[in-house]
Amino acid sequence: MAGYDDRDGFIWMDGALVPWREANVHILTHALHYASSVFEGERCYNGRIFKSREHSERLLESGRLLDMPIPWSVDQIEAAKAEVLKANDLTEAYLRAVAWRGAGEDMGVASRRNPVRLAIAAWEWGAYYGDAKMQGARLDIAKWKRPSPETIPTAAKAAGLYMICTMSKHAAEEKGCSDALFMDWRGYVAEATGANVFFVRDNEVHTPIADAILNGITRQTVIGMLGDMGVKVHERHILPEELAGFQQCWLTGTAAEITPVGQIGEYHFQVGELTRNVAAAYEKLVRS
Repeated sequence: MAGYDDRDGFIWMDGALVPWREANVHILTHALHYASSVFEGERCYNGRIFKSREHSERLLESGRLLDMPIPWSVDQIEAAKAEVLKANDLTEAYLRAVAWRGAGEDMGVASRRNPVRLAIAAWEWGAYYGDAKMQGARLDIAKWKRPSPETIPTAAKAAGLYMICTMSKHAAEEKGCSDALFMDWRGYVAEATGANVFFVRDNEVHTPIADAILNGITRQTVIGMLGDMGVKVHERHILPEELAGFQQCWLTGTAAEITPVGQIGEYHFQVGELTRNVAAAYEKLVRS
């Protein structure tokens, strides 16, 4: 497959569709130097973007949290996403909306005089973890820690928060793993590099409280689904040593969808009935 910079199609940039290969920015774009960028990942099923408005609302909130107000409304972003799907003739797709501080009068840390720009792209993207979605992913345990909310707005889906994710995923892949699990700065179980994590013990579900991690839209959806299924969900702090006592585990995320986990470090999990039921219910929901 061609690189992401060398494809046919169109990308929406700052209010207009641009041929894919021409959707470029200047080398002195502020975001490239200082990570002044926020983004969303979304999936379109049967021509409908799942939880589309929630993603657009979170994008604007992420910009606000980074002192980077995005000059488009939710309705305008929704219209732009529809335009992108139509222009690229896509009904099954992954969408990436990204907002960033562009090139302008400022080239130091401060960037108030630089425009905030917005782009939306869409492409076909299959299972994020490949065969692991059926067999159970194998996770490494990252050496890096999720930071305290006192150091950065952890509720924002901000590009800068993902650098340790890239490093940790590279380290995991070198060990033959699909991903890595983070602890937070306090030592509690946090999340994977791009997905939230759930555990099962005695048919009850345990998931880290979202006090220092992104409260994923898929995470929230799954918690609601489990409630409808009559399954007890405990949102709480989870210690690493508790992993030995869980029987099942899965990851949630827009890209990951519901991916079962078979191993984290030295700990092993079954791809059990509840995991399979949640995955099936989610697949039905996104296509309903």
